Amino acid sequence: MVEVKLFAGEHSRYLADKIADFYGDKLGDTQLQRFSDGEMQPIINESVRGSYIFFIQSTFPPAENLMELLLLIDAAKRASAGYITAVIPYFGYARQDRKDKPRVPISAKLIANLLEAAGANRIMTMDFHADQIQGFFDIPVDHLKSEAIYIPYLQAQDMSNVTFASPDVGGVKRARTYAKYFERNLVICDKYRKRANEVAGMTVIGDVTGADVILVDDLVDTAGTLCRAAEILLEKGAKSVRALCTHPVLSGKAYENIENSKLDELIVCDTIPIQDKCKKIKVLSTAKLFARAIRNTHEHRSISALFVEG
Repeated sequence: MVEVKLFAGEHSRYLADKIADFYGDKLGDTQLQRFSDGEMQPIINESVRGSYIFFIQSTFPPAENLMELLLLIDAAKRASAGYITAVIPYFGYARQDRKDKPRVPISAKLIANLLEAAGANRIMTMDFHADQIQGFFDIPVDHLKSEAIYIPYLQAQDMSNVTFASPDVGGVKRARTYAKYFERNLVICDKYRKRANEVAGMTVIGDVTGADVILVDDLVDTAGTLCRAAEILLEKGAKSVRALCTHPVLSGKAYENIENSKLDELIVCDTIPIQDKCKKIKVLSTAKLFARAIRNTHEHRSISALFVEG
């Protein structure tokens, strides 16, 4: 069987080390050199000729994380790697998946083009902001779902009084997956914005009286939407409010907002490293799921077998 080699980008090594442990291997040897002006040059310090290569790197800011991944892929391609998979736990720029106003880029499509141009043969990621981003690629995409992590976590808890909620209309499908699996009710927080990262108003569609509400979203940025949703749900009679958000972007005053919010708990995955301490934030690891997906890919076994069926 063709040899498998796992490598990590500089800022995703915290997760890549855990993935490698679950996979039963060590990360490959790389180094990142920088010129005096900051220009980077990643170097692969071992042969990759003919090998199955997996580069693990989330593309959260700064943009250098994306650039490093592209350069690593190019280096492996020029070193005659047999097959290159970009493992991108958090796919940055995914929120820019359409032209929602004149004269703006469709950045998610541009990133897809860049990854293919660099030489990636396959993409592995988790919880795109919109499922249709898979169609931006002309190579296979393994789109893992955080439900495979969150549902087992929730199964160990009392779900008898839970109602699931989507913090906006766009996330209804995601929240419905949980509501259907646990056979619980679903409500929607219908929001509108005046500008990015600022919620102008919100309305709750559905009854939450006396319920323990769990908000479900793909990412949390400034946490303004989640905090506002928690306030309104409690005003509408909810007993408690928690949130499941896959990607902890947590920019601006997010940590402060969460700490001072009405949320009992925010549960996130480790696709992006947590930068500050907050007693309300609980982190669940994606490492085992990605390790299993990498093994299934190499052994030509089903990836969908890793999904939780609703």
